[in-house]
Amino acid sequence: MAFNASVFLQENEESNSQRMEKKQLQNNLVASEDPLQNLCLASQEVLQKAQQSGRSRCLKCGGSRMFYCYTCYVPIENVPVEQIPLVKLPLKIDIIKHPNETDGKSTAVHAKLLAPEFVNIYTYPCIPEYEEKDHEVALIFPGPQSVSIKEISFHLQKRMKSKDRGPKDDPDIPSLKRKKTEEQEGCDLNESKCIGTTLKKIIFIDSTWNQTNKISTDERLQGLLQVELKTRKTCFWRHQKGKPDTFLSTIEAIYYFLVDYHTNILKEKYIGQYDNLLFFYSFMYRMIKNAKCSAVK
Repeated sequence: MAFNASVFLQENEESNSQRMEKKQLQNNLVASEDPLQNLCLASQEVLQKAQQSGRSRCLKCGGSRMFYCYTCYVPIENVPVEQIPLVKLPLKIDIIKHPNETDGKSTAVHAKLLAPEFVNIYTYPCIPEYEEKDHEVALIFPGPQSVSIKEISFHLQKRMKSKDRGPKDDPDIPSLKRKKTEEQEGCDLNESKCIGTTLKKIIFIDSTWNQTNKISTDERLQGLLQVELKTRKTCFWRHQKGKPDTFLSTIEAIYYFLVDYHTNILKEKYIGQYDNLLFFYSFMYRMIKNAKCSAVK
């Protein structure tokens, strides 16, 4: 039989193409099953051991807990603090927690445990005063006036310039409705090429989505720049029915904001600097997922 080299090469290329497509489908399937698989995390062996040994005592309050105490914001007795990673953040974070939010179900405590020098948690109605520093602060919360992360620098710089000109009722201050070219002096909004950013602190609301209105409409938060995360999807095991999958848990919102801030505002390559913020979250995600699979079987 005559050997047709061109036919052989064509069939070989088609076979390779099919194998690549199959591998890509398999990778996509794995990624959809475990969206947290590619994180650069510290060893979670300490959590595995704690899971095996069961609940333990909080050294501060004496409460029986798993992994950490959600009241005292510390690891429990069988989770040595030196084995918990510490994450350095580029910004300070304030978390305003709804008084009816169940402590044991909140993921806000993860941020406090893993970045204690950068994170503060307040229980509503306790809210710090932000009015004098509204050019340095942003509220991460969706709304009709919210902007994207890429627009933060422009809007905060606009607030800074307004403060430099004087009080709002000064007749010499140009209208906020002046032409776009005048507003964007030294700044390209679409390309996010603002010269630096004045952002120093970000605020998150920790509550169920049905309870957020009371906090988000508080007069102490009114007037702050609102930023919305529109392109991220939650994998939270307590996702609220009837809400879109873009409604994130608190720790997810913190993590994804910082990743986008790092690349879009700081203009630096992201190589997992904040992945350990999901140290507890990713472990609990897999633990609960495995428990559900076992229950089904």
